[in-house]
Amino acid sequence: MDEKIKEMQELAERLNRASEAYYNGLPEVMTDFEWDAGFDRLSALEKETGIVLENSPTQNVSADDTAGTKEAHEFAALSLAKTKSIDDLVKWADMRPIWLSWKLDGLTLVATYDSGRLTKLVTRGDGHTGTNITHLAKSLYGVPMTITEPGHLVIRGEAVISYEDFETFAAESGEDYANPRNLASGSLSLKDPEEVRRRKIHWIPFTLVYCEEDIPSWGERMEKLKGLGFDCVESVKLDHPDTAAIQEAVDLFTKKVTDGINPYPVDGLVITYDDTVYAASGSVTGHHATRAGYAFKWQDTSAASVLEHIEWSCAASTITPVAVFAPVQLEGTTVKRASLCNISECERLGIGGAGTEIEVIKANKIIPKVIRVQKTEGTLQIPDRCPVCGHPTVINTSDISGTKTLRCTNPACAAKQLRKYARFVSKPGMDIDGISTATLARFISEGWIHEYRDIFRLGEHEEEIRELDRFGERSARNIIASVESSRTVPDVRLLYALNIPLVAQDVAKRLLSAYPLDELVQRAGQADREDIFAEIDGIGPEKSAAFVRWFRDADNRLVFDHLMQEIQVTSGVKAASGARCAGMVFVVTGDVHHYKNRNELKAYIESQGGKVTGSVSRSTNFLINNDIQSTSSKNKKAQSLGIPILSEEDFLARFGE
Repeated sequence: MDEKIKEMQELAERLNRASEAYYNGLPEVMTDFEWDAGFDRLSALEKETGIVLENSPTQNVSADDTAGTKEAHEFAALSLAKTKSIDDLVKWADMRPIWLSWKLDGLTLVATYDSGRLTKLVTRGDGHTGTNITHLAKSLYGVPMTITEPGHLVIRGEAVISYEDFETFAAESGEDYANPRNLASGSLSLKDPEEVRRRKIHWIPFTLVYCEEDIPSWGERMEKLKGLGFDCVESVKLDHPDTAAIQEAVDLFTKKVTDGINPYPVDGLVITYDDTVYAASGSVTGHHATRAGYAFKWQDTSAASVLEHIEWSCAASTITPVAVFAPVQLEGTTVKRASLCNISECERLGIGGAGTEIEVIKANKIIPKVIRVQKTEGTLQIPDRCPVCGHPTVINTSDISGTKTLRCTNPACAAKQLRKYARFVSKPGMDIDGISTATLARFISEGWIHEYRDIFRLGEHEEEIRELDRFGERSARNIIASVESSRTVPDVRLLYALNIPLVAQDVAKRLLSAYPLDELVQRAGQADREDIFAEIDGIGPEKSAAFVRWFRDADNRLVFDHLMQEIQVTSGVKAASGARCAGMVFVVTGDVHHYKNRNELKAYIESQGGKVTGSVSRSTNFLINNDIQSTSSKNKKAQSLGIPILSEEDFLARFGE
């Protein structure tokens, strides 16, 4: 008995430590696969011995160390019992109508609305007390500040980051996050709302906990939320939940995961009774409400393989180890690579060199993951040179978590210029469709992109692109076709794409309205002073100096000359075709109806000799806003300065063709 209690104590300590990391954005201590196995073992020991330890994770809801004011939940946010068996779901449903929905893998947040306004947003915490993060609500997508419901509403939802947004942020920032949930969790402890917004966290409601209306149907409650503008979790109703019906529904959801249709990370499914009165009548066992819902987790299928080598992938300043192993079949696909996140994770698993025997799964049916090392051969060889630029590397140890990561010491490494390349291929830049920030990071890491012109030479690597994970023949062909179709570009977009400091689209247009591109470049390169373009309307000495300095720099000029060998440039600046708006300054705000978008309205004003700026000032002649009675800051500013506010109809009557 003493040995079993000792094992229970060790398991509880390990599981709690892993949970703390899981829910608070810290580096992963163990895989979900290992956690589930440990939890199941601890549960079995508790049943066998009849002893439940005070700190047992079977009795606790997830902890929350997010800094901020602690607040008690109006309704306890208890967790759900879990199973990997369809038979268990059928038995629990008991032929009552149920709903099946995603079990989103993020952080549960509880939103409260009173009289149509958000009054608080609180993390789940321990299920009874959470952290008030209302100050971050505006930084989350899907959390409206106001709704049309006049009463008291309590809504539970999951804060998640899509796989695409996670890959983009990780690539741009170079920070070390194991998965989207890890990033979302760490983000909610930040103090800067703008930094949180950059993470693109979406809040997706999964249940209406309370409303003043008597709505005894879960489905009708979710329809109410949708009617209020909330983007709710995807769900399907089963009126007769027998084995065949539940299996069919589970298979349908599973296929959406394996086919990559669902954009957000999930770690299973949830079944819920449609009858909310019956659901609320259950008892509470441990930290589970017996009828509140039942979670289904996929049975992870593992496969044994042998490590062939470690590939070091560089994105931003972080160089990530990737295990390349003998191909195995998992979830109907061939898997031969899995990220190892960082040096600390390699050490935790015991990763060695070629010949190391490993076990691999596809976590949540999607992400290849090494879950354990069966036998280590040799030692892990950490490169002392960056695989992208060849400069020395350094091992960085986090002061907070102690996590060890490998970093490049070269500030000019192409991998650290990812944002620059992302702007280059963007729609207002070279408009190369199909090349995401994550794709750019991968190509840079492969050593194919060192300067702008290399993007137009990706055709030389088409065969290699086809061999990359998540690409294939069709993706490779589409990327190359998109690159080729972007070889002809207007001069305005080219100047924007070059990432010249202070030169956005408006500045580029003003420069090119004064001189053609060739003359601009020649004048900048030969200028004996930096303010030679300062007299151009809207440029001034600061923007002129930034432009001149960029083209004076020998490295920049070489990059430009190389690029010009790959592309054709057309004139994108058109002279004003009329004078209806000549000499006048406009500000456009709000939605437009007669024009496709605000850019089209702006283009018309400029074609008529006018100017469009982003903020209202004493030099503004007119503010265009279809909501003339709006209390927005721009309307208030215009009113205080005596500037006329025009609707589109007013504008068209006075200045339209």
